[in-house]
Order: sequence, then C-alpha cells, then structure tokens
Amino acid sequence: MHLEAIKLNNNGYHIFLIGHDGHPEIEGTRGQVPEDSITLIQTVEEAETVKAPKKRLAWLSQTTLSVDDTKEIVTTLTARFNDILGPKKGDICYATTNRQQAVKEIAPLVEIMLVVGSENSSNSQRLVEVAQKAGCKKSFLISDVNFIDWNEVDQIQNIGLSSGASAPETLIEEIRNKFSERYKIQEIQNLNIQENVYFKLPKSLDK
Repeated sequence: MHLEAIKLNNNGYHIFLIGHDGHPEIEGTRGQVPEDSITLIQTVEEAETVKAPKKRLAWLSQTTLSVDDTKEIVTTLTARFNDILGPKKGDICYATTNRQQAVKEIAPLVEIMLVVGSENSSNSQRLVEVAQKAGCKKSFLISDVNFIDWNEVDQIQNIGLSSGASAPETLIEEIRNKFSERYKIQEIQNLNIQENVYFKLPKSLDK
C-alpha cells in the first residue's frame, strides 16, 4: 500500500485512506506522502461528510479491515465521487478476506467461536467482530489453548475455531489436540475455506 500511495500522489491524486488511526500500516502509508495529500476515513459517517479537494481522487484501505465495513465506506465514497479511483482488485489481503468469509459461514452454526490471535492483531480482532455480527455473540479472541474457558465450553455442543492470518499453525493444533483429549468430537472442515467447526459429545456418551 505504501508504494501505491506514492504512485497516486506522484500522479496528482488526493487519497482517501480507509483504516484505523494509529495502526502501523496506516501510519506508515501516511508517512510516505505529504500530509495534505491524504485523508483518513474511519467510518461510513466520515465518508458521508468528507470534503474533497479539487484534485483527482483515489482510495486505499488498510488490509486488515473488515470486508463488510470497507465495502460500506467504499460504496459511500463512490456514490459521492463518481470518478474516484480504487485498487483494481481491492486492497483487502486474500488471507483476511478468506477467513472472514469462513467465519461468517460458521458463526450461525456454533454457540462459541474461538479466534486464535494476539490482542494487537487487527485482523484477528476483526474476525471476532465478524463472528459476532454473523450471529455468534460468544466469540472470543484467545492467544493460545491456555486462554480457553473450559467451564463455559463444557456447557455447549457446537464450537467454531478460526485464527488470525499470522497465528502459528502449532497453536491451532494444540487446541485441536486438547479438544480431542477432553471430548469426543466430530470435526467438520470446509475444504474450500479451510476453517473448522466442532460438534462435541462428552466421552462418557461415546460407548
């Protein structure tokens, strides 16, 4: 995104940058071009009221934003500014888009959604938000298996498991192994999106 911002600025565009103030990617991009050549937009409301300078316009977005949230802002900007230029393939990275779509499909089917990722991972936090909006109110961000509330898990049947794009696969395997130790599980994988849903039974019933 940094190089794209430089290219747009060099070609005379004013950039609407969709993202969160303070995020490293956003701050890094803003630092590549003159301050008056870029405007940060964080909400749909800001997109509805932002004033555009008399220059050609373009938009870029933080790669870890919610796909749905970005879509609303982009739709608002393109409705207001017909000639605004956007990235040819959008600017949400594939891994983030893929996981968000998987979570949206899984969330209505489960009682708890566990998202593995660090607290400072923006894309992991967005996955939790996507799951909650899609219908699973009990969606939690956990760093590893030690952060699982087993007392709560004991009370439910259906569990969804996802992870942020940068979460090590070993953390996922540790959680899957722990579930297998504690419960008789039936694991259902979406082979197209590579996310998991667990349907568990107490081992006492597996006889």
